[in-house]
Amino acid sequence: MNKGKLIVFSAPSGSGKTTIVRHLLGLEDLNLEFSISATSRAPRGEEIDGTDYYFISIDDFKKHIKAEDFLEWEEVYRDNFYGTLKTEIDRIWAMGKNVIFDIDVAGGLRIKRKFPEQTLAVFVKPPSIDELKIRLKKRSTESDDKINMRIAKASVELATAPQFDKIIKNYDLDVAKQEAYDLVKEFIQK
Repeated sequence: MNKGKLIVFSAPSGSGKTTIVRHLLGLEDLNLEFSISATSRAPRGEEIDGTDYYFISIDDFKKHIKAEDFLEWEEVYRDNFYGTLKTEIDRIWAMGKNVIFDIDVAGGLRIKRKFPEQTLAVFVKPPSIDELKIRLKKRSTESDDKINMRIAKASVELATAPQFDKIIKNYDLDVAKQEAYDLVKEFIQK
């Protein structure tokens, strides 16, 4: 696996990384394809298997781990696994495209360590923890307990920001989208 560029976007839940990644995917000049992560959790809202995630059982996820089928994986919460299948990267590179990830902070850093020259790792920083909580509540997709777990995790994730190549402070979404575009455009032209 060494054909294209890898663009990693990581952040605490609710920081805006998914919105930024979707924006970038719509820009043809970047030649990006979304890396669909595998997860052991159930779909939320209107998520579609094979589009938003590959939804697989905990047992199947563990079998893939044992077979070393993942580029990276993480047990984000108890029995709640996320990971990137190696076959997903092969699929995208076979299309002649650059891979863009919307993944957990730990997974993003693992990819950067495995492919340091091919990877641009971007951390999207929210305006504040309070704003993060407001955004998560507005989604109306999770219980208060889940939201509180995500907020607690966000504090730990924010401490990893300096390990990324670039940090985008998402105070204004339009500004953050433009900054993300400029970073990615410059990186893929190298």
